Amino acid sequence: MNTTAAAPSPALPATAQAWLTPLELGVLGAIWGASFLFMRVAAGDFGALALVEVRLALGSLVLLPFLWRARAQFPARLWPKLALIGAINSAAPFLLFAWAAQRAPAGVGAIANAMTVLFTALVGFLFFGEKIGARRAVALLVGFGGVVVLASGKTAGASIGWAVAAGVAASFLYGIGINLVRRHLGGLPAAAVASATLGVAAILTLPFAVATWPTQPIPAASWASAVMLGVVCTGAAFVLYYRLIARVGAGRASTVTYLIPVFGVAWAWALLDEPLTLTMAIAGALILGSVALSQRSP
Repeated sequence: MNTTAAAPSPALPATAQAWLTPLELGVLGAIWGASFLFMRVAAGDFGALALVEVRLALGSLVLLPFLWRARAQFPARLWPKLALIGAINSAAPFLLFAWAAQRAPAGVGAIANAMTVLFTALVGFLFFGEKIGARRAVALLVGFGGVVVLASGKTAGASIGWAVAAGVAASFLYGIGINLVRRHLGGLPAAAVASATLGVAAILTLPFAVATWPTQPIPAASWASAVMLGVVCTGAAFVLYYRLIARVGAGRASTVTYLIPVFGVAWAWALLDEPLTLTMAIAGALILGSVALSQRSP
């Protein structure tokens, strides 16, 4: 997730906004929840690096018109900063989630992703001098308790601890990336920033993806999943997310965090026949509860 500020859009009539915002939040939650399903399907055939390269490249291309329109606001001196943020906020977390998808059910990554909200607050406190408050401190402890529960689970008798660790590390990197974007890229068009960071991340990842590109033919289902992951779950989802931020603000748009694990687990259960274990249910309740606690108004 990315919470880059977006330019305000014309206000909609109250009646339209009343149904349109919940609908778009639901659609976005379903799309981002499906990303873990697509990673689970494709990661085994592509490998993590090749899959991430396809995702980054396609996502950047979908958003490229926004970058082209705002190209005058992206001078050469800005691109090293964009490359660093692209590596932290896109390439590395995408790679960690894809690696985890090879080793654990899709729902595990979706649940771990919810820690992004808590890590954003923690990084702001540790490195940028933001106040965290007792309520958020308690929320962090509860969230980490959920991670411990999640990591203790097993699938088909095999531990998923390392996959959980990868998902949590990815969420921590998202937390760093979101703070960097807020402080160093504020005022720039959000969709253009997303295209730029995804694009440079794709360039950075390309040599490693080429070196590890699978030698065996990749099944059509995996190709379809990779394309959906890049075009819909990355490019189109960012457009929808920034549209929501522009209309209702970053705080309300971020409530999509609650929906991603629900849809992630539901898609995996319905389409991949992956079970919802008691461990996942308890961990999900703890993590989502901690996110809700952290976002309550004081």
